[in-house]
Amino acid sequence: MARARKLERKPPFAVGMTVIFFAWLYLPILAVALFSFNDKKSLSSFGGFSLRWYDDLVHNDALLDSLVASLKIATVATLGSLLLGTMLALGLERVRSRRGRVIGTITLLPLVTPEIVTGVAALLLFTGIGLKLSLTTVILAEITFSIAYVTVIVRGRLVGIAGEVEEAARDLGCTPFQAVRLVTLPSLIPALVGAGLLVFALVFDDFVLAFFTTGVDPQPLPVRVYSSIRFGVSPAINAIGTLMLVASALLIAAGLWIPRLFNRDTSSLDLITGGDRK
Repeated sequence: MARARKLERKPPFAVGMTVIFFAWLYLPILAVALFSFNDKKSLSSFGGFSLRWYDDLVHNDALLDSLVASLKIATVATLGSLLLGTMLALGLERVRSRRGRVIGTITLLPLVTPEIVTGVAALLLFTGIGLKLSLTTVILAEITFSIAYVTVIVRGRLVGIAGEVEEAARDLGCTPFQAVRLVTLPSLIPALVGAGLLVFALVFDDFVLAFFTTGVDPQPLPVRVYSSIRFGVSPAINAIGTLMLVASALLIAAGLWIPRLFNRDTSSLDLITGGDRK
């Protein structure tokens, strides 16, 4: 018994490395949030709590225009990727041949491809076909990048839906389209909501694709923040960074756990990581 308890003890080295890792990862983020409430225009000394930089943000027209642009990009990209990703997932689940498996594998490539490669490729494509860089090109690039996330989550949910349910609907007189619309899609609502929130959060604060595919003005918010930092870091940047962090965290958390609201035992995180499906 004593030996078993000794084996169950966590190695001090592993515990120490874990603490160091999380401190290294999150302390800079906490510093950004803390100094966004600084009443002094300083990034090294904290003078007291104040909301002056959030007030400065509200009256900064350039940042507000970029915020609106990012919201538009994230909204359109989310809707577009949900439509195309769901159609792709439904098609792949119905193709059981070797060709379908190859296409399914290719669909996952954006998840493992470095985003800077995707950004450069999108830039070369748009300039090659003579398409002027603007919010439209950013939206197209983001939709292309986000389809893979939607496809993975929706396919994970489709695995848990018995094919006999759709066949039963067709036996009762539904056409194939009606069976998908009335039976399959309602069962996919938790996965669709979770995927939509997750994609919205990813697109909203995405920098690499936006940097390579955006035009002059209005720039997406991450690109605007980067441009502002190059000319000197202002505490107002800390304020917008803190707001983006909070918004993204809330959206991702909702996207991962929203199926719980539909009385599902499987979250979107389970669908992404391949956890238990019911």
